Amino acid sequence: MNEEPEESKTEPEAPKTGCGKEHPCGGSGGCSGKKDNDLGADDGVGRTEFIRAAFAGVTLCWGGVTVLPILSYLTPPLDENAKKAKVKSIQVCKLAELPAGTGKNFRFGSTPALVIHTDDRQLHAFSAVCTHLGCTVQYRADIHRIYCACHGGQYAPDTGKNIAGPPPKPLTVLNVQVVDGNIIVSS
Repeated sequence: MNEEPEESKTEPEAPKTGCGKEHPCGGSGGCSGKKDNDLGADDGVGRTEFIRAAFAGVTLCWGGVTVLPILSYLTPPLDENAKKAKVKSIQVCKLAELPAGTGKNFRFGSTPALVIHTDDRQLHAFSAVCTHLGCTVQYRADIHRIYCACHGGQYAPDTGKNIAGPPPKPLTVLNVQVVDGNIIVSS
């Protein structure tokens, strides 16, 4: 018997047009040979990274929109014209309108001020800004003290010296004089 050499009974191979790997391309061509999770550095930003970056950006914008108005409220504007136009002197009232043992708050430019006509008929003027936290002080005739209602600070009415409560320093003293029956306060 003449046996013929067995030729391969397989059919001829078709040319490979795909990547030959087991994944969705099915080997039909046009595949880059990378799986979905085989992303390299040059493939761009993934979905997770994009969402994280977008969330961080939105959070920063929201924080800025919230914090910026608060900071602008807490910091005073820098106005050079206000410094140049600062009040040097002001007529508060007539001496007859401020009896002995009383005080009067008034505006000295852009800050509050206080003039006191003590029982001994002396006039004293001070900045009415408490040296503790900047509250406005007033003269209380019932206790014969300059009083800060915010935290109970007290000052002497003749010197402005802090005598009780949390204020760390005395009030700023202003000059006061009587000119033609008018009380004039100056810095």
